[in-house]
Amino acid sequence: MEKGRMKIALAEAIGTFGLIFIGVLAVTGGLLAGADPGVVTITSVALAHGLIIFVLVAALSAVSGGHFNPAITLGFVVTGRMPLSTAWVYWVSQLVGACVAAFLLVSTIGQVATATGTPALAPGVSFGVGTVLEAVGTFFLVFVVFATAVVERAPRAVFPLAIGLTIAADIMAFGLLTGGAVNPARAFGPALASGAWENQLVYWIGPLVGGALGGLVYHHGLMARAPTQPIAERGGPAPTEEREGPEEEERRRRAA
Repeated sequence: MEKGRMKIALAEAIGTFGLIFIGVLAVTGGLLAGADPGVVTITSVALAHGLIIFVLVAALSAVSGGHFNPAITLGFVVTGRMPLSTAWVYWVSQLVGACVAAFLLVSTIGQVATATGTPALAPGVSFGVGTVLEAVGTFFLVFVVFATAVVERAPRAVFPLAIGLTIAADIMAFGLLTGGAVNPARAFGPALASGAWENQLVYWIGPLVGGALGGLVYHHGLMARAPTQPIAERGGPAPTEEREGPEEEERRRRAA
């Protein structure tokens, strides 16, 4: 593997590792510590996921784009922004990172605790309903990725926070119903390590369909058309509208 791809693979593996490691512990840490059941809430779990994604995207996006999610990568593939020859590096790295984190968790906090932190459908939530919820949540996640991280007209400082907040909002909205994975790797790694495989397909079908649709809708429906293909691939529509840096943002705010 060439050096550039090795860096991408390492960044994606580390980012996905961090999401699974922090995500599972956010769900189970309070229970393991014997804390009051009220200490761990859907809000605390949502914020833990959103914050770790925020900081990891900010830290690693310059290397790999900070996907950490096979559904986001699929959004780039179906819109022609990434060839399959590159996408497989992302997908393999994401799943490897998720699995390493999950097996480390099993070896430290145990199989039962890891299973507790694995996304699962709540009683009464059907396979179909769970799939739709995961698809809609991932649609908005990938939509936000395209709107803030892909389009170069968006301010540079916005996208890590926007992506993290979208994940937090998804978990707050339907985390009690499906776990709010919106990411096949978030479900697969802990399931493989703990054996909690029930309804695993929900966390593949929903996010992959939703992620592909999110990318396609923004790319074809809302993205400004560029005068040339290279500019279109960068998010266009023209060099004069390139992403603002901190200095440009500050000057624009003062002028307003």
